[in-house]
Amino acid sequence: MNRRPTFLLSCLMFGIAFLYVPILSMIVFSFNNARLATVWGGFSTKWYGKLFQNDQVLEAAFLSLRVALVSATVATILGTCAGIALARLRRFRGRTLLSGMVTAPLIMPDVITGISLLIFFILLGSWIGWPAERGFTTVALAHITISVTYVTTIIQSRLSQSDLSVEEAAMDLGSRPWQVLRDITLPIISPAILSGWLLAFTISLDEVVVTSFVTGPGTTTLPILIWSKVKLGVTPDINALATIIVAVVTVGVLIGWAILTRSDRRRRRDMRLAEQSNA
Repeated sequence: MNRRPTFLLSCLMFGIAFLYVPILSMIVFSFNNARLATVWGGFSTKWYGKLFQNDQVLEAAFLSLRVALVSATVATILGTCAGIALARLRRFRGRTLLSGMVTAPLIMPDVITGISLLIFFILLGSWIGWPAERGFTTVALAHITISVTYVTTIIQSRLSQSDLSVEEAAMDLGSRPWQVLRDITLPIISPAILSGWLLAFTISLDEVVVTSFVTGPGTTTLPILIWSKVKLGVTPDINALATIIVAVVTVGVLIGWAILTRSDRRRRRDMRLAEQSNA
């Protein structure tokens, strides 16, 4: 009787180990004193010191952070508007087209997306002279194109699960649509907005394939730099850099989880107080 749960638990543990043991080994070998990434030569933090003295890595990291902040913010704004439109405006001209455009990047291969954006930027530059060259702007626009899809899906899913009667009651009491949006809709979906922003930020930091098509000379993001270094072999400084990225992402996830948990507790408390006052 207990064989099936034991087998499923074993499969789960194997899957978790398969995912996280390589990450843990990378973190351990980032403190390796030897020059070879796979041979342990004693504990040392010298590779972290050398990493922060590498101007190429620092410039790529700063560029990636700027692109991620801009693309995540713009994608969140556009995705929130699109998600609200798809969830609340049941019928409007162009709904099917908008829904298809939102869904397309999810199923489109990254190579096709990268080639399409590259051709688009080249044609746009020849027609109107902008962008004059591929760089920060083209990379940010490409990341926005990818990220807005995920943000829209998150917002639409959150609104589809929310109670529409609260917004309708506010409209019946004389609130204008923009007041309902500001005072009711946005607070309800604020956890989803934060989740969408964090996801868009992470996707931008992680994107390699599309970025390789739309970037230009002198504009190297951190994932592209890591990819170019890995081609020559993994070194301890790459392990150190990857460990820092894992730490930053982990801290961001924990902060987002804390904010979402606090918001959910506050919402439940407000609902209990409202029920008690009505009783």
